Amino acid sequence: MTDRTAAVTRETAETDIEVTLDVDGDGDSTVDTGIGFFDHMLDSFSTHGLFDLTVTCDGDLEIDDHHTVEDVAITLGEAFTEALGDKRGIVRFADRKVPLDEAVASVVVDISGRPYYAFSGEFSQAEVGGMTSDMAAHFGRSLATNAGLTLHCGVEGENAHHEIEALFKGLARALDDATRLDERRGDVASTKGEL
Repeated sequence: MTDRTAAVTRETAETDIEVTLDVDGDGDSTVDTGIGFFDHMLDSFSTHGLFDLTVTCDGDLEIDDHHTVEDVAITLGEAFTEALGDKRGIVRFADRKVPLDEAVASVVVDISGRPYYAFSGEFSQAEVGGMTSDMAAHFGRSLATNAGLTLHCGVEGENAHHEIEALFKGLARALDDATRLDERRGDVASTKGEL
């Protein structure tokens, strides 16, 4: 099997980011974004998707968390695009529903090459551990745009920590399923012949 790995950097006036990704990893992660809760979510994403992931980000947190979360998602999306290459043999579609106590998140993904994002639900608290709750939904949008995903996500619950964590776990499990190689398929899962 070809290595499905990537190393992507992104440097702007707002953030300086390095991401490495192994789609076929063991769930090992080293993450440092300067936002403790966001680090926890990326660690969870790595663990539950079985992606080996390193993320370092030096962002303008003196302003707020927006640029850091958004730019990490952009860079991670680019890493998925690079690692998956022509997407030959992948399952392509997946859906997961993941609970965390009273909260539940649903994620439906198509690694289509056509970016589209839809989110339903609300977060019960405005902020968790230095991360603005709405940035969890924005993370999904930025990831979908830069990884070429059609992505539909939703959350419900009573605790924003649980809602966001269920969302990241659901996203991880759905992407793990969709990026798996189907041994029966030697080509791309599209009548067009490409994704």
